[in-house]
Amino acid sequence: MKLPKLRELGEAIKALFKGPYTSKFPKLPHKPHPNFRGQPEFDQDKCVGCLACEEICPSGAIAHEDIIDEKGISQRTMIHYTDVCIFCGQCEAICIADQQGIKLSNQWELSFFNRKEAYETIEKELQICEICSSAIACKDHLKWITERIGELAFSSPTLYLSHLRRLGIVDENIISVLRDKGRSDRIKILCARCRRETTLTTKE
Repeated sequence: MKLPKLRELGEAIKALFKGPYTSKFPKLPHKPHPNFRGQPEFDQDKCVGCLACEEICPSGAIAHEDIIDEKGISQRTMIHYTDVCIFCGQCEAICIADQQGIKLSNQWELSFFNRKEAYETIEKELQICEICSSAIACKDHLKWITERIGELAFSSPTLYLSHLRRLGIVDENIISVLRDKGRSDRIKILCARCRRETTLTTKE
């Protein structure tokens, strides 16, 4: 049997007076280190629904579902599966919203009796193409783009019309006014495919 080292004896004596090195969990809540990388969490107000975090996630812990129905409901549900997340922080690092749309937290108590409950979601409103009714992007994402490029947004009807509608100052009669000129289909909020088709189509 090897004799204990002086350092080990010193630590044992200190523990007799100061108590154990471990925390008192579960009797008292555990306080993680400020630099602890815990569960990433979406911010409902700052996330723009751009899907950058989903693209970069190495473990496939982030996904989305787009819902577009006949009742006019169009929304994107961002989903974070905590049971497969490895807390690498890539989602926060790649976030275009100044790394505020999704951030690592200090949440570490992630046990579940039912694995199907190991997820969190937020919902973002989608902008729909006015011709094919497909999803273009989240309205917050279009707003983010418009704010970044400034006056250049007026080169894209999709951007400036969505911006004006958000401000409540768009003239809904603009399409009927332009109908006589034969290009009213251009002054709409369109997806990239429909924008290309209307650009290449010549109307008499």
